[in-house]
Amino acid sequence: MAKKRILVCGAGGFIGSHFAKRLKKEGCWVRGVDLKYPEFSETEADDFVIGDLRDPYVCRSVVDTKFDEVYQLAADMGGAGYVFTGENDANIMHNSALINLNMLEACYRRNVKRIFYSSSACIYPKYNQEDPQNPNCAEESAYPAMPDSDYGWEKLFSEHLYLAFHRNYGMEVRIARYHNIFGPEGSWNDGREKAPAALCRKVAVAILNGEDYIEIWGDGKQTRSFLYIDECIEGTLRLMRSDWTGPVNIGSEEMVTIDQLANMIMDIAGKKLKIKHVPGPQGVRGRKSDNRLIYNKLGWKPTQPLRVGLEKTYRWIEEQVKR
Repeated sequence: MAKKRILVCGAGGFIGSHFAKRLKKEGCWVRGVDLKYPEFSETEADDFVIGDLRDPYVCRSVVDTKFDEVYQLAADMGGAGYVFTGENDANIMHNSALINLNMLEACYRRNVKRIFYSSSACIYPKYNQEDPQNPNCAEESAYPAMPDSDYGWEKLFSEHLYLAFHRNYGMEVRIARYHNIFGPEGSWNDGREKAPAALCRKVAVAILNGEDYIEIWGDGKQTRSFLYIDECIEGTLRLMRSDWTGPVNIGSEEMVTIDQLANMIMDIAGKKLKIKHVPGPQGVRGRKSDNRLIYNKLGWKPTQPLRVGLEKTYRWIEEQVKR
């Protein structure tokens, strides 16, 4: 039986590099494309192209054959310090929209039928996420639309773009809305890191420097759920190889406050620190995945406790801090 030929866009990033590893374990032939190689380990892709997917020529050149599956994970993105300041909105919308427009066109012209698009929980309306203890992120709650950031608006536009290619050209599109994916070998100190990595770094640095406190943006009562990278990939592969388009949430239903997240990390580190709340970008007050639809359609939902993933992530970030 011939190996599956798979293209991973954004394979130099956190989620994409982990995807390449998993697909190679399955015996697939994998081509990765990104602006850079993975930062923290060698790529496991069979072929890796350094290229800018904002350029339609690059997209056509990497889609030079009919791939069995394409995973479109490439985007201009980051954590709250990148997405919610307003300073990067034009770049986020322009860069990500160009990537999606170009990749869909290139895949359509090569008769690539099956393509996955990674959307985001950031598409959900701000007005449904004002109560930190009771956010509504059911898939059907996306409209009337009012994302809390331009990052979310671009993701919502691109969902419509992929669905239009599905309707008009018969492409087997699959769309998932990711909820705060975390794990080792992701951004942790470059301004694009998300809360788990940022707090792991703050705790590790405070311990190393003999400090007795860490800083947290806002009052610490804002809530989120966080999904470990391995479960993100498992859910994505199950969706991709199903006969259902989505969109669907891929995230955890275990919701914690940011203060609780920090305390869990301190417990893993074995050191109790004070928390100093300071002004900073926060996003919505509450958000967690609603997994009723994915369980109904795929018979699967994430089950790993948050602490299990945090233990692995903290140990990795602690190693980086000590270098």
